[in-house]
Amino acid sequence: MSKRVVIVGAGIIGLCCAHYLRREGHDVLVVDADKESRNGTSFGNAGMIVPSHFVPLAAPGVIEQGLRWMRDPMSPFYVKARFAPQFLRWGYSFWRASSQSRAERAAPLLLALNLASRDEYLRLESLIPGGFGLEGNGLLMLCATEHGLAEEAVVAVRARALGLDAAVLGREELSALEPDTALNVVGAVHYRSDAHLDPGLFMQRLQRSLADDGVEFRWDTRIDALESRNGELTGVRSGSEVIACDHLVLAAGAWSARLAGEAGARLLIEPGKGYSMTVADGPVRLRTPAILSEARVAVSPLGGRLRVGGTMELSGFDESDSEPRVRGIIASALRYLPDLDKAALEAAPRWRGMRPCTPDGLPYLGPTRRYPNLIIATGHAMMGVSLAPITGSLVADMVGGRRPAIDIGRLDPHRHQRTRAAANDHHDRRVDAA
Repeated sequence: MSKRVVIVGAGIIGLCCAHYLRREGHDVLVVDADKESRNGTSFGNAGMIVPSHFVPLAAPGVIEQGLRWMRDPMSPFYVKARFAPQFLRWGYSFWRASSQSRAERAAPLLLALNLASRDEYLRLESLIPGGFGLEGNGLLMLCATEHGLAEEAVVAVRARALGLDAAVLGREELSALEPDTALNVVGAVHYRSDAHLDPGLFMQRLQRSLADDGVEFRWDTRIDALESRNGELTGVRSGSEVIACDHLVLAAGAWSARLAGEAGARLLIEPGKGYSMTVADGPVRLRTPAILSEARVAVSPLGGRLRVGGTMELSGFDESDSEPRVRGIIASALRYLPDLDKAALEAAPRWRGMRPCTPDGLPYLGPTRRYPNLIIATGHAMMGVSLAPITGSLVADMVGGRRPAIDIGRLDPHRHQRTRAAANDHHDRRVDAA
């Protein structure tokens, strides 16, 4: 049965939700507070589809490494200390989640979601007119040091145990894979199951396809509140207008917490700011997208362009640029890719985006308890592009009243409000310490 579905947020998650809902015949309206000429979080990222990223952001050793990086103004990680209750709760929950047992339990779910999403991208490439530059060359974890390569090799062993195709490459093997690019590295791990695309092109063509298929878009429209009657969600209010709906999908990225709170879901989301610069390939003819392992910088070939980006800056909704961190991204890229044009990188227009980060590194995906017809779909952090299609497909399952194809119980939007979860976390830490 066709339903009226309103989606709050026209980023990549919102658009993919619209695609799968419209495919099932629902009447879909996408509302966004930004203008149609937006250039938000979904546009300037590296465009990577990453089954290889099965280790959540909250993992053993992350806090210690982060504290070391904090002393370096050009490092890939920064936290602006704040005494706001929301931030303190997020930090405490991040610490609780950074245990070995939690990371190991999260890995199969992240892998299953990413693999399913990659398969959906293959279908979308044939459905969306003109395609969107999808390429299945895998992903390279480029290592500048022997220590870094040894650490990545350990992760590759875990990846193979989970069924991924991961190969450790020395200099000669890497040169054969990338014959046209000078690489100042000792080796790499090649994850052959990964892929990449041009995120801006994907967004543009998917939105056009949705509009042609009857999906309605409203831009520059802020949703002020939820509307309910007799304990049931009936719509949303924007100014004096009430927009009615049968189902509401909240996919507003880092800005989702306010409306979710009205439904009794306390989302712990911190905006993680990242930067990128995009230049003509020039002398660097990289074929395979790469992460510069020790520097945490991503490099993606996008047709005739090269995108370089990185940094996880937890400084609230501060949209100003951090010059030292941008310089750090450029310096790291030049360290690994010595033929890059430094002047071109410095002169390139700078993009920044606010990635919605949860404290346990898993997205929020599922209905709220107060209003079962309100579905939360946010918190994907640096995997928004990678997980967008499977998120849209799972949301369509929920709206259609079907059991989701993947067990997403661990993604419950209320999970940071459970006393039982707190007790389990305490048990995890006791086991890890034993």
